[in-house]
Amino acid sequence: MSKFEPMVKIVNVVVSVTLQHKLDLEAIVKAFPFVKYRRKQFPGAVFRLRKPKTVTLLFGTGKMVCVGAKSEKEAKKAVKKVIEELKRGGILMTGKPDITIQNIVASADLGRTIDLVEFCESEKRSGGRVIYEPEQFPAIIYRMNEPKAVILIFASGKLVCTGTKKEQEVYIAINKLLRKLQEQGFVYK
Repeated sequence: MSKFEPMVKIVNVVVSVTLQHKLDLEAIVKAFPFVKYRRKQFPGAVFRLRKPKTVTLLFGTGKMVCVGAKSEKEAKKAVKKVIEELKRGGILMTGKPDITIQNIVASADLGRTIDLVEFCESEKRSGGRVIYEPEQFPAIIYRMNEPKAVILIFASGKLVCTGTKKEQEVYIAINKLLRKLQEQGFVYK
């Protein structure tokens, strides 16, 4: 069994932010004309940053959701930048924001093909949590308990990992899956 490293790329880090106060979305829109807010369509204002390229949803409740960052560090940087921008625009910002990573989405390429049918049958026999309905979706939906993650496994060897809350968990989950696939002989060159 040859050892190889899968190509892993973090594609989205989602963080939620709780501020210590409410936000006046109308005042934010007046201060920042580029912020989109259509109350009848969606209860949040959309604040886009170019660097890092992210979108932060601002809610009147004092909650924020930032999406699009490519790392935990970049997500936190984006939130801090939005808060600084709001302060510079005259929006009252007090207290320390509570920033929580909600989800990390990563893609990976094993560079090998996978026998999905055999892997799925093997997992079902051993009590694994897998769903494979190829006529509806071309990947196995594999639920891992430790670390907690959901991995979409495509026959091409491409993976999408979601549900983790730390970047390190992404690498642990993908490498754990790869070891299992190799040990059971379901990975081909």
